[in-house]
Amino acid sequence: MPFLRTCGILVFLSTCLMSFTPPCDGGNILVFPVDGSHWINMKVLLEELHARGHNLTVFRASNSWYIDEKSPLYTSISLEMDVGMEDFFHVFVMENIKAQREGASSLTVFKLIKDSLSMVAEAHRLWADAAARIIEDKKMVKSLLDSKFDLVLTDPAVSPGVVLAKYLKLPVVLNVRWIPAGEGHHVIAPNPLSYVPTPGSGLSDKMNFIQRIKNIFYQLLIEYQLRVLGGPAYNALCDKYIEGGCTISSLLQDSDIWLYRSDFVFDFPRPTMPNVVYIGGFQLKPAQPLPADLEEFVQSAGEHGVIIMTMGTLVNALPEDLTDEFASVFAKMPQKVIWKHKGKRPSTLGNNTLIVEWMPQKDLLGHPQTKVFVAHGGTNGVQEAIYHGVPVLGIPLFFDQFDNLLRLQERGAGKILELAYANSRTFEQALNKVLHQDSYRQNIQRMSRLHRDQPMTPMDQAVFWVEYVMRNKGAPHLRTEAYKMPWYSYHSLDVLLALMTAVTVLLYSTFAVFRFLCCRHRRKSKPKQH
Repeated sequence: MPFLRTCGILVFLSTCLMSFTPPCDGGNILVFPVDGSHWINMKVLLEELHARGHNLTVFRASNSWYIDEKSPLYTSISLEMDVGMEDFFHVFVMENIKAQREGASSLTVFKLIKDSLSMVAEAHRLWADAAARIIEDKKMVKSLLDSKFDLVLTDPAVSPGVVLAKYLKLPVVLNVRWIPAGEGHHVIAPNPLSYVPTPGSGLSDKMNFIQRIKNIFYQLLIEYQLRVLGGPAYNALCDKYIEGGCTISSLLQDSDIWLYRSDFVFDFPRPTMPNVVYIGGFQLKPAQPLPADLEEFVQSAGEHGVIIMTMGTLVNALPEDLTDEFASVFAKMPQKVIWKHKGKRPSTLGNNTLIVEWMPQKDLLGHPQTKVFVAHGGTNGVQEAIYHGVPVLGIPLFFDQFDNLLRLQERGAGKILELAYANSRTFEQALNKVLHQDSYRQNIQRMSRLHRDQPMTPMDQAVFWVEYVMRNKGAPHLRTEAYKMPWYSYHSLDVLLALMTAVTVLLYSTFAVFRFLCCRHRRKSKPKQH
């Protein structure tokens, strides 16, 4: 009983201390986001910051895909761009899907890697050019300095924001999962390749010898991407505009707080750093009631429930022949199906399938009638499935989607169907397995319980640390000094070389002394000749 009373007092005191956290008056935040699905995450955070009285200024491309020029949340600064992000991605997406359907050969894998790297390099070049135009525009720079911003909030998947923050000498908060070379941890934390899978490798944290070789190969690709494709565009900005110079890696490591869009319910355990704050699922909220017509369709499914399918924001429709095959499988199912699809209406569509151009995905996933989520494996969709406890049949297309789905599959909460092997037979088998094998639902509902079992919501954590940086003018005490060290010092190769040299000298000296003594002894013991 005394122990329980003590625990109760500690909990009460902790609650009081949290309630007396110093308030942060409305701050002035400069935001440099990434368009597309990344903006969806950033906008959710901006809505919360705006609601708490902070003033927001957002950089956007003049031909932005998702980021509106006028908004009640923020004031925008539009930048002229040569290529729109939507057009930029559309060509890549179509070519990628075509290559995958040609088969899972080594040649196909090589082509996909090559196309992906080329596309990423071009994106970095475009945005590095945009950053240079900002810095060269003396009138804009003066306006930014006169605005007295408290910090820069940026998504470093493309990284003009961190360069601009360094130029303006402002603290940096990253809303991050990806950097110019793969996953964010790569540049800030130790990455033991024996159990930390490299992005794109399709590996888990349990690797055999051959898989570890593959992991090293993909790590070399990451290094190539950073040093040859993504890094040089920003490093050139550093050389030209930043006093003392810098690299994109040092700028990222110098950032104050990393709001990391993942957590270890979803991700594999790995080393991390004190300024990395895990906010996976920060954008998630309880499901809202469905529109009346959609609710009626869902309820008409009865005890069989509903399957929902979407391929995300970048893919309007799969190839027509594959769409027809999927539709024919859905037509045979007793469940009702809600399918987000903007392409040609499938010729094999059944009466149980509702085609929509948009769906309230979060609200459908939170509906008790939803049985399976057929999806491409984007981070947002996967986290929504975890939050609402809906098993996933994943059809990954590109980027991080296979790795996201692999984490569900490894935990028994989802199943992957690769596009190269997708047809009516394999799709039906995989769908029935996820529908009727209870372990899939049980496992993802366990993940949902773990995700929700936190002392503080991910959104509250995110806002707290943004305001923390504003209150304290940065967070340098949480940053590692590793980025100031040359690579050989970071890995202690200089120490190892010095120790090996010392041991070698000691052994050689010992050997020389023994040799000298032995030779002297032999000379003394040699009989004199008369």
